Amino acid sequence: MSVVVKFRTAAQLTGGRVLLWSLLGRLPNAMSPIGTLLLVSRNTDSVWRGSLVAGALAGGQAIGGPLVGRLADRRGQRTVGLVAALVNATALVALVAASQRGLPLGWQIAPAALIGLSVPLVGPLSRSRWVRLAAGDAELTSSMLSLDGIVDEVSFTAGPALVGVLATLASPAAGLLTAAALSGVCATLFALHPTASPGVPKSHARSTEHLLNTPYVLLMLGMALLGACFGSVQVGVTATTESLGRPGAAGLLYGFIGFTSAFAGVAAAGLPARWELPSRLRAGTVLLFVASCVLLFSGGNLWTLTAAVGFLGVAVAPQMITMFGLVERTVPAVRLGEAMAALVSALILAQSAGTFLGGWATAHFAPAAPFAITVGAAAAALLLAAFTATEQRYRRRAPATSGLPATALSEAAGSPRDAAPAQSC
Repeated sequence: MSVVVKFRTAAQLTGGRVLLWSLLGRLPNAMSPIGTLLLVSRNTDSVWRGSLVAGALAGGQAIGGPLVGRLADRRGQRTVGLVAALVNATALVALVAASQRGLPLGWQIAPAALIGLSVPLVGPLSRSRWVRLAAGDAELTSSMLSLDGIVDEVSFTAGPALVGVLATLASPAAGLLTAAALSGVCATLFALHPTASPGVPKSHARSTEHLLNTPYVLLMLGMALLGACFGSVQVGVTATTESLGRPGAAGLLYGFIGFTSAFAGVAAAGLPARWELPSRLRAGTVLLFVASCVLLFSGGNLWTLTAAVGFLGVAVAPQMITMFGLVERTVPAVRLGEAMAALVSALILAQSAGTFLGGWATAHFAPAAPFAITVGAAAAALLLAAFTATEQRYRRRAPATSGLPATALSEAAGSPRDAAPAQSC
């Protein structure tokens, strides 16, 4: 089956509009951190205060993500997603109001933390929803996760760019108010779409199946190492472009990483099904390590840096798609949303740590020093995958829809026969 056919099948299964709501609904997640930093830094004339408030948002997101995911698994995506979207939009407006009025820092930290705690989790819940729609079909699951990976990369690239444009043309407040509108409208539409369940069976709501197991913990560690790569690269690119006298190029380079990563995500959908996910994970970490080593020696001029970050982007989406695919094999189906959210939280926390270490390395050594942290994290990911990513460890425990009666599955995610009605909604 060709890549185009795979993506067409996946899009028909989900429905065109819900993919649009999924894209627009996850933009606030990409816009809020940089928007908060710009808004508070400008209004307080202090980057440190802006970083503190943005850090509160990131901390809230790392804690709130798994909690919202767990509630969605237990109560259904529709109710939880709707409440989270409305609370998130309200918190974004509250932060803008507090910052614009110059209220004390505590009054700005509180709504920022609430923004993080109430992120609607459109990305993780999308992946959980798509996996259920695939109904245990390994090839279709891979195609849908690849398609979702592209949507993720687009939002990751477009979100900060949109904030930058709005901050330039209007003010940083405009970026966060736009994020509030997108969260309140698009994340709400995503939550209310027929592919989301209004609830789950009582047996699932009372499920005591354990989430943590060795394969899943290893995946969280692998995702954390990828997050450390993200954070250190972000600082390294910013510092290196400044040292080259081209600070404005940093944003374009971030966008280029997203572009090459999305391209690689499309290509990953064309990989043969016989190439098992653990093997892909091992191969992907090799590519990540090689790309990070190239990055370490690319700070001489802007062109070599551009080529190196583009190469690194090629390794990103396939890695994330593969790890999300392996999660579906390793955790109970009734806790899939929580598992996806916790994986993203591990990425976010490690990205913050990578950013901090990258800033320290820049201050004490050289603009390109953060890339050494990238190499270290990639090397650790390579060793982790080489010794732990085996077919035996990640043997499929059960289809993601196991335990869901046919009627419940139809309510929770729709079936292939429901593709046409879903698309028209």
